[in-house]
Amino acid sequence: MMRAVDAIMECLKAEGVDVVFGYPGGANLPTYDAMYDSGIHHVLVRHEAGGGHAAEGYAKASGKVGVCFATSGPGATNIVTPLTDAMMDSCPVVFFTGQVRTDLLGTDGFQEADTFGMTMPIVKHSFMIQHPTEIPRVVHEAFHIARTGRPGPVLIDMPTDLTRVEIDYQPVGDVRLPGYQPTTEGNQKQIRLAAKALANARRPVLYAGGGVINANASDELRELASVDRLPVTCTLMGLGAFPAPHEQWLGMLGMHGTRTANYAMDEADLIVAIGARFDDRITGKLSEFAPRAKFIHIDIDPAEISKNVPAHIPIVGDAKRILARLVGEYRALDPDTARLTGWWERIEHWRSQHPLRYADSADNEIKPQFLVESLYTATNNGECILSSDVGQHQMWAAQYFHFNQPRRWINSGGLGTMGFGLPAAIGAAIAQPDIPSVLLTGDGSFQMNIQELGTARQFDVPVKCVIMDNGYLGMVRQWQELFWDRRYSNVDMGASGSPDWVKLADAYGAHGVLLTDKSTLVEDLRTALATPGPVVVDVKVTREENTYPMIAPGAAAREMVG
Repeated sequence: MMRAVDAIMECLKAEGVDVVFGYPGGANLPTYDAMYDSGIHHVLVRHEAGGGHAAEGYAKASGKVGVCFATSGPGATNIVTPLTDAMMDSCPVVFFTGQVRTDLLGTDGFQEADTFGMTMPIVKHSFMIQHPTEIPRVVHEAFHIARTGRPGPVLIDMPTDLTRVEIDYQPVGDVRLPGYQPTTEGNQKQIRLAAKALANARRPVLYAGGGVINANASDELRELASVDRLPVTCTLMGLGAFPAPHEQWLGMLGMHGTRTANYAMDEADLIVAIGARFDDRITGKLSEFAPRAKFIHIDIDPAEISKNVPAHIPIVGDAKRILARLVGEYRALDPDTARLTGWWERIEHWRSQHPLRYADSADNEIKPQFLVESLYTATNNGECILSSDVGQHQMWAAQYFHFNQPRRWINSGGLGTMGFGLPAAIGAAIAQPDIPSVLLTGDGSFQMNIQELGTARQFDVPVKCVIMDNGYLGMVRQWQELFWDRRYSNVDMGASGSPDWVKLADAYGAHGVLLTDKSTLVEDLRTALATPGPVVVDVKVTREENTYPMIAPGAAAREMVG
């Protein structure tokens, strides 16, 4: 016999959980009392949203399920953003929320909120505990749902009185959900058809998304690409699934992707989409997207296939297993490799004519692109986990910071959450303590969850925060410049609107550095990165620099500007 909350701790340990991010409150006090003796490491964040994003960063960097605790009412409403973020990016996190006593449900009691109803549209699955004896099985079912099929967030809402009841705890040996049976193997006939289509294609492109990383299928993607020198492009979430730089790497595609990748997609006769969802940032004007192409779409989630772009050969299943079998089928066909010669000549022409470029400063002013290149050099050519927030700095990182392996690029892709970066970088650092954790952020995004510097300091998490400081909400300013006649409405944060970052770092017990000279930037960054503990590096950059190239909203890929 044990309290239900003690059973939760036993279940967490059985699931291999070694760290939990969270914040205590009245309704989850029993859970925190059980945590006291559990032996599980708890990271006290400064805001529940920080806990959710930290759990995301942990999950993305490790491939394990992240865990976040929050209390009822405002604690639960504060995790709505990370819940949605995890849902959009298919990130496996289990959220435990406290709830008011069962006799208070529906009475508008203190800190009562309909957490179950409120979060149903933004989670993979929700549980509302009705009886204490169901808690152990629900916990294991939540982890199973979060990590299998298309990964995603699962919420368990627990009335505080039910968690204190003593139950006869029996370990749960297996989890069987008759209504939840994700397809993993893929249809063999469809895989064979895909291999034949690929063998006959003269202008193929492999288009890889974050699903490749979630499926741990990067090796299989590289093997498929290498069997016939197939060109590869990745989405923002897929960066690292295929090593960059590489002779077959076209760069990222989409709104701020390379011209080479976007032009190749535009002229391709066959596109093999793997773990990608054809979202608007990739397709641009949907009716003009890849007009010459047939589509093979491989995805674990059948709802994604043909949702935006009709698939000629749909394959539902796990990317790792499907790609391995596709390689075997393709090799058995022994295709004519010479058929791709003309296609590669076309690709090389685009590469030579349209490389990523920017106009560097003539003096010691630091251009944002130069900062990213310098950071790449200072981290020994990307030997780190790089997290970002959302905006121009995120796009420049995707363009100029080369990711050569998966789970080294942690960012908010689908929801685009400012304030994601710092807690996610903390979670990544805790997940992979032997790999340096670096945050590249903007001065706007950093202030969204800046309080998590206290978390980093308290738990001695050596995250290095590099601020691309231009005094603007940069991406919004860019859109106002390009599409709103430079009517800069409420985007100038200015010198008076931002703190002295060095003093702020010192106030949190971190180390702060101000950098303004590009001639010493690489060495200055190396010094900052080598400094023990959390570090905040304020890098002053050109104020009004735009992120190019760019596909304007509603335009076709062939109409890139900049």
